[in-house]
Amino acid sequence: MPGLAEGLCIVIERLDFSLVTAWLVLVVVGMVMVSSATASLPEGSGYYLAKHGVYLLGSLTVLAGIASVPLRVWEVMHIPCLVLVVVLCGLVLVPGISQEINGSRRWVELGLIRLQPAEAAKFLVVVYLAGCVARAGDALSTHWHLLLKPVGLVVVVLALILYQPDFGSVVLLALLTGGILFLGGARLRDFLLLAFLGGVALAAIAVTQPYRVERLMTFLDPWATPYSSGYQLTQALIAFGSGGFFGLGIGEGVQKQLYLPFPHNDFIYAVIAEELGMVGAVAVLALLVAMTVRICRIGRDAVAERRVFAGMVAYGAALLLGMQTVLNVGVNTGVLPTKGLTLPFVSYGGNSLLVCSGLVALALRVSYERRRPVVRSSPGPAPDLAVATSPPGDADPARFDSNDSSLPRTRSPADALA
Repeated sequence: MPGLAEGLCIVIERLDFSLVTAWLVLVVVGMVMVSSATASLPEGSGYYLAKHGVYLLGSLTVLAGIASVPLRVWEVMHIPCLVLVVVLCGLVLVPGISQEINGSRRWVELGLIRLQPAEAAKFLVVVYLAGCVARAGDALSTHWHLLLKPVGLVVVVLALILYQPDFGSVVLLALLTGGILFLGGARLRDFLLLAFLGGVALAAIAVTQPYRVERLMTFLDPWATPYSSGYQLTQALIAFGSGGFFGLGIGEGVQKQLYLPFPHNDFIYAVIAEELGMVGAVAVLALLVAMTVRICRIGRDAVAERRVFAGMVAYGAALLLGMQTVLNVGVNTGVLPTKGLTLPFVSYGGNSLLVCSGLVALALRVSYERRRPVVRSSPGPAPDLAVATSPPGDADPARFDSNDSSLPRTRSPADALA
């Protein structure tokens, strides 16, 4: 079938192999480290490795499926994406559907699938905010009230996630919202005002719960309470110290042997540092940083071509993956207070792996559509002079097309990055 072979060759030619390679290496590293980190757990590494393998196959399906969907579909569906977020997060409030694990109601049982709405919200909020920025166009930099609607609706989502409670995801989504709106063209003074109000709100929420205050105090001096609230962090720091420069070797770590809590998800980076040493830990971090930078460049190029929605989707994916990496590594190294956030692509957990792979798929789609040849129509008769000389300001703002490079657009912070 020459037609199929030719189409496959075109797809391969336009595929961003650097991004695919980084994703593949990270998930393979994740498989190896999950197997090693769970060797001492009661269920054994075989149990976790089998489940993680199923998650990996699912993430590969998600990667291929989302990458094959045109960005225009996501742009049209950005408001239904927000509605879906609210519905999913609201299911946590329904008795009999949500499941409580370790004192938190963050999971929803949907038949054979255990869904974590806060993870799904990361992907869907990126699509929603990118759609809002694309629809607003230049007006976002001149009309501050256009920020109120997306911010207000995201706050509703944050409130539902906070009820679970999942303060780490709330902080991550709040930072994501501010970042996308700023890169999308919001004025600096409006952004700083939102950042100040958001910071005050998050600080107030943090001090309302005693356990959050205790975590903050423990973060400042974990060795003061090494057998209570500071236990996780002190064991992680011991793992970093034990690993040295080249590590103890894969499978030879000591802290994972019932000393370090959650060695296969929240604190897997400490296991990497102990078994692969500073060299391995820096290599994994460098690969995550390289992936984030590559996605940022894809977004920058899309914005430079006036593909606003595509650029914002890529920027959103880069912000999420980059910030989650920083937060997880910061928690493991004691630079940030303890939060339950996974290391993208490496930690055990189906929801996180699926969502992070979906974000990479969006970036792959942006890169793929940028590499498509532009089909130009054959030249027609000369345009009517009256139409040709009409000023661009007469265009109907309600018919703004984020992919139309002919429309003027003022420089935003995202444009400056180009």
